[in-house]
Amino acid sequence: MIRLKLSGKICVCILLLSFTALTGCAGSDNLSVSQQTGAVMATEESGRAEESGPAEETMQEEETMQAQETAQEEENMQEEGAAQTEGNGQTAETPADEATEEPADPVIEEADWSAYFNEINGSAVVYDPDLNRYLVYNQELAETRRSPCSTFKIISSLIALENGIITQDHSMRTWSGETFWNEAWNRDINFLDAFQTSCVWYFREVVDEIGKDTMEQELERLKYGNCDISDWEGRLNTNNNNPALTGFWIESSLLISPMEQVQVMECIFGENTDYSEETLEQLKQAMLLPGQKDTNALIYGKTGMGKDQGVTVDAWFTGFADISEKRIFFCVYLGRTDHQNVSSTVAKETAIKIISDYYT
Repeated sequence: MIRLKLSGKICVCILLLSFTALTGCAGSDNLSVSQQTGAVMATEESGRAEESGPAEETMQEEETMQAQETAQEEENMQEEGAAQTEGNGQTAETPADEATEEPADPVIEEADWSAYFNEINGSAVVYDPDLNRYLVYNQELAETRRSPCSTFKIISSLIALENGIITQDHSMRTWSGETFWNEAWNRDINFLDAFQTSCVWYFREVVDEIGKDTMEQELERLKYGNCDISDWEGRLNTNNNNPALTGFWIESSLLISPMEQVQVMECIFGENTDYSEETLEQLKQAMLLPGQKDTNALIYGKTGMGKDQGVTVDAWFTGFADISEKRIFFCVYLGRTDHQNVSSTVAKETAIKIISDYYT
C-alpha cells in the first residue's frame, strides 16, 4: 500500500512538471507549489516510517500503564473498605497467638464459718487463685476498712527490703535506751527478731527511713486500702502518744478492709508478683509460723492489734498458706465485741483452724 501511494504521488509530480514545461509557465508561483508538494510528501513518509517501527512498543507501554492504574485503583478500594469497616466499630482479625483475653472476674461465695468465731464480731476471707474464688464469711465486715495495725509490718518490710533500706548486712537498729512495755524490745535488734516480736520502735525508724514519697508511691502500687499516710506521726492514735510507738498505720489515717488485705497478699506473693525473689524469700522467712514441720500446710502471716482507750477494737491475722502445690491467701479480722476475748492471737488461731479444716 505504501509503494502504491508513493508511485501515485510521483506520477502527479511528473505531470505537473510536464504541464509547466509545455505551457512555458515556470514562474515563481509554480515553483512554490512544487516545493510545498515535496515537503508534504517527505513529512508523510517520515511519519509513516516512525509509526511502522515503535508502534508495538507504544501499545505495550499503554497496556502496562493501564494495568498499573487498575492495580492502584483496586488497592485504594481495599484501603477504603478497611477504613469503613474500622469506622463501623469492627476490627480486623488478629492471629490467635496475638489475641489477649481479659481475666475473668473472680467468684465470690459466702461461707458459713460462724462456728469458728464464737459470737465474736469477725470476718474471714480466703482466696484460691487456682479456682479464682473467694470464700467470704460476713461480707459486709469483709469490705469494711479498718486500721491495719501491725499487719502493716509486712508492707514496711517489703518496701525496705526491696529498696535496700534493710539488707542482711544492715538490718540491726540501735535501741535508744528507753524502757518499753515489751521486754523483747529493750535491746539492739535486727530485722528478723523485730518482725517476729512485732517491735514497733524498730519499724517506726524503718518507716521514717523509707520516707513519705516512696511510701506513698508503693502503697499506690499495691492499691493498699485508702493509701492515706497523712497522719505520718500517728497523732490520731488515742491509745498511745509515744512517738516511738505509733504511726499512720496504728489506729490512724491508713485504713484497709479484710478483702483488700487478701488482694494485697496475692499481689505480693502471687505468681504475677513484681517483687524480687530475694526480697520475697527474706519476707517469707520472717512470716513463717513456727512448729509446722509435721503439718500438711506451711502458713505465713502477721498479726496485728489496735486499741481505743484500752479496749481492743481491731485484731488481725493475714498472710498465705502453701498446701502441697497450692497457695491460698487469707485474712481473719476480729472487731470490737463486748464481753468477748478479742485479740490477734485469737484471730491467728481462727485462721489456722479454717485453713486446716478446709484445705488440708
